Amino acid sequence: MNASYEKYIPFQPIPLSDRTWPDKQITKAPVWCSVDLRDGNQALVDPMNLQEKLEYFHTLLDIGVKEIEIGFPSASETEYEICRELIEGGHIPDDVTIQVLVQARPHLIKKTFEAIRGAKNVILHFYNSTSTLQRKVVFHMDMAGITQIATDAADLIYEMSQPMLEEGMNLRFEYSPESFMGTEMDYAVEICQAVLEHLHATPERKVILNLPTTVENCMPNYFADEIEYFIRKLPSRDCAIISLHPHNDRGCGVATAEMGLLAGAERIEATLFGNGERTGNVDMITLALNMYTQGVDPELDFSNINQIRDMYERCTKMKVGERQPYAGELVFTAFSGSHQDAINKGTRYMEESHSPYWEIPYLPIDPADVGRQYEPIIRINSQSGKGGAAFVMQHSFGFDLPKAMHPEFGHIVQVETDRVGTELKPERIYELFKHEYIDATAPYQLVRHSFAEFTDEEGHSHVTFAGTIRHKETVFQVQGSGNGPIDAFFNAIHGQKMDHFTFIDYKEHAIKQGSDSQAVAYIHLKDEDGRDWFGVGMSHNINLAPLKGILSGINRWWSEGRKK
Repeated sequence: MNASYEKYIPFQPIPLSDRTWPDKQITKAPVWCSVDLRDGNQALVDPMNLQEKLEYFHTLLDIGVKEIEIGFPSASETEYEICRELIEGGHIPDDVTIQVLVQARPHLIKKTFEAIRGAKNVILHFYNSTSTLQRKVVFHMDMAGITQIATDAADLIYEMSQPMLEEGMNLRFEYSPESFMGTEMDYAVEICQAVLEHLHATPERKVILNLPTTVENCMPNYFADEIEYFIRKLPSRDCAIISLHPHNDRGCGVATAEMGLLAGAERIEATLFGNGERTGNVDMITLALNMYTQGVDPELDFSNINQIRDMYERCTKMKVGERQPYAGELVFTAFSGSHQDAINKGTRYMEESHSPYWEIPYLPIDPADVGRQYEPIIRINSQSGKGGAAFVMQHSFGFDLPKAMHPEFGHIVQVETDRVGTELKPERIYELFKHEYIDATAPYQLVRHSFAEFTDEEGHSHVTFAGTIRHKETVFQVQGSGNGPIDAFFNAIHGQKMDHFTFIDYKEHAIKQGSDSQAVAYIHLKDEDGRDWFGVGMSHNINLAPLKGILSGINRWWSEGRKK
């Protein structure tokens, strides 16, 4: 590789030897602000139209988001009209605050005040760029000039807000030093403090200081140091709400947000699925559900994540990746054999222990908590193991195969996945099971049968079996007695050509498919060479199902075992 990497200037972390944030924990949800309709929308190839924005807005309300940045109403007539429709159309509940963004420019600020007239709860969010790079390359201004832009805007906003406050609007202010991550921290403190003073911030009327990682350019721990340093140095800390607006240029948006919260931030601006410029904003869903898995209430409702995903894809024309945390199509799916086995064992442990806690390996969250309980957790391909096929049979069709049978059926499925080279759907796995076991009805078939049972004086049961069995074109009679139907049947076939097996084990349970309830019996046999064979029988008659299972195992040996 060439040395072109040498042209990049490495980030210089601030010295903070006594940092405290690594010892903190996230124990409560931040104030959430969605910026989907502004930051997310401006990143779309085809921005949302009015109806799409309204559908998106109402979905955010259903999720429980209480602060929603609806757009940049001074930027275009379309954005202005959307703002007016939300206000005049009665779409905004009384407990929800709309947020509007505006550059620190007088004519845009005045247009924004026109756009918000009549709203009940509003955050007016203004910004200007403060980073070293922006000052040098874009604005050609020193720190004093940049500060003047911010404070002049603050003065105008404060002046224009007074009539609206007197009319009863709950109007709050938010300031963003854009490109905060690349700004000298002492200067970031200086400009934010100046804005607080020009907005007349008090502990009773706090101003939101939104600290954006506009372009993510350092590791999350360095950003946390910046936040802790900023908060320590800010003189009017008690007059400010510290908010974060993380982007994802380094792929660290979630970690940046979480570490920023540890460092003292109280509010997060985010988007659903991380939609936003370049690599996107921080993903609100991932952040919230990360908290959820740690026993912290995120105060947002993602219990129907499929519906949210469908709305998002429809309105934005974007695609949620199959591996997107919590929401992707495959995130609760295991193909690996070892993963499938662990999930299967975890499921059984939960059922048997009645644990109040979620304790299933490889699944950090219960899929049911986000509305994914009806989707297959285990899917079968060439990487799958012996337990995966059994899991599918149990959870998709109700067949609870005995553990000793898992390797045999798993091998049958594995041969098929190797043959086709693709994933096997549950229906195909059932077809293999049915063909291999339930349909194993030749060469031996039970034509008719009867049982006679009596109990002796000591309470012991005695069963006599009499039946007619067909072998190809031959029909013969058998009869035997034993302590139960299975024992009586084995004694009846003793001495016949089909008598090559030792009975090992038996399992039976009820199964219901539609309105048809039947008994299914799993029979474990061992042939004269010590090889294991399994048979499966199904019947409405609980005594007949195990006999069909025995014949299934015998027939499988006759069609396969003698060739080996």
